[in-house]
Amino acid sequence: MPPSPSVEPIHDSLQDVEDEASFLRFVALLVEDRRRAERLPLSADGHQGDWANQTIGAFLEAANAWAKDSQFGLRPGPKSGNPWRLFASFLWAGRGYE
Repeated sequence: MPPSPSVEPIHDSLQDVEDEASFLRFVALLVEDRRRAERLPLSADGHQGDWANQTIGAFLEAANAWAKDSQFGLRPGPKSGNPWRLFASFLWAGRGYE
């Protein structure tokens, strides 16, 4: 199900994270995105929509793997100096990093 026209795309929201308020907007969109995905059947590769990780354990494991593999956003770079955006990127990675 595509997002409603009144909701900014979640990836654009990730790029806009710069402070507490924009981080919380991103998290709200991530929650909404997950709830939409939960209504979808699992694909042959185990995804629900764009979500590759269906449990909190898998989500955190993927986010942690991204952080280790990318040196917490250094690669491919440039690494954001903004801690709000870095943590938003960590959560974003939990959604789809395998």
